[in-house]
Amino acid sequence: MPTSPTVKLNNGKQMPLVGFGLWKVDNATCADTVYNAIKTGYRLFDGACDYGNEVEAGQGVARAIKDGLVKREELFLVSKLWNSFHDKERVKPICKKQLADWGIDYFDLYIIHFPIALKYVDPSVRYPPGFFYEDNKVELSKATLQETYHAMEELYEEGLAKSIGVSNYTGTLLLDLERYAKHLPQTLQIEHHPYLVQQDLLDLCKRRGISVTAYSSFGPQSFLELDMQKAKDAPLLFDHETVKSIASKHGKTPAQVLLRWATQRGVAVIPKSNNPDRLAQNLDVCSFELAEEEIAKISSLDQGLRFNNPLNYGVPVPIFA
Repeated sequence: MPTSPTVKLNNGKQMPLVGFGLWKVDNATCADTVYNAIKTGYRLFDGACDYGNEVEAGQGVARAIKDGLVKREELFLVSKLWNSFHDKERVKPICKKQLADWGIDYFDLYIIHFPIALKYVDPSVRYPPGFFYEDNKVELSKATLQETYHAMEELYEEGLAKSIGVSNYTGTLLLDLERYAKHLPQTLQIEHHPYLVQQDLLDLCKRRGISVTAYSSFGPQSFLELDMQKAKDAPLLFDHETVKSIASKHGKTPAQVLLRWATQRGVAVIPKSNNPDRLAQNLDVCSFELAEEEIAKISSLDQGLRFNNPLNYGVPVPIFA
């Protein structure tokens, strides 16, 4: 059974370099998917309030623990603070709700999902709340990133989150965070694939001791099922001749090469699959080495092409409440 190597975070915790992403995992199959992924060897699961499947993910975890496949301390469970809960008094209550949904006492990593503060929506009204407040309007909260991050630090200090992180932050936001943080984030999660390398941001994180996790490692592939025009217009990385030729040379799939391009450069990945063979293949992406010139060839595909932009989903420009 393949296993993932780990990366040491700046607080001494060990995080698997390869995990399983829960974005777009159907509620009906999520519990079984998580259970089977644990059986395959996955130990990190990347969830979020916005994914709407944390209860089912927790059910899969609970069943795996009950069946003796794994112990809780062997898992690395990740969740995220949604935009609607940035006001400082909302952070701890929603974190506790998410922990209850998972059926656990702490998150191994809890992340600010976006540097966007939206007007509060009570979970009893709608959960997950999504981007819209009401009448298909996006309304902003006046919470600052600083107050939100300080509330995250309280979770860290109280042990509700063993590590904390941010997602979709730019280098400028990280440098600003550095001015007010008592505890630097352990991780930054970003869209990262050969069409969007963000090397300057990676270099900044390396100098600051912040570990980076990539989402959407396969580029446009992740966004086709969302009917995103920008993804339809981009050539699939799986079919790109550069990726295909390197995969053929190593006897690997294009997906494995794309994941290895990240992990060999120290970037963690969180792919997902419902296919048992691909589950194992995606986990086994640290057992071969790409040549430096192969890494450079893949990196040269960079176009600064970002797919995960709210405007690409048709989310309108927000207004203040």
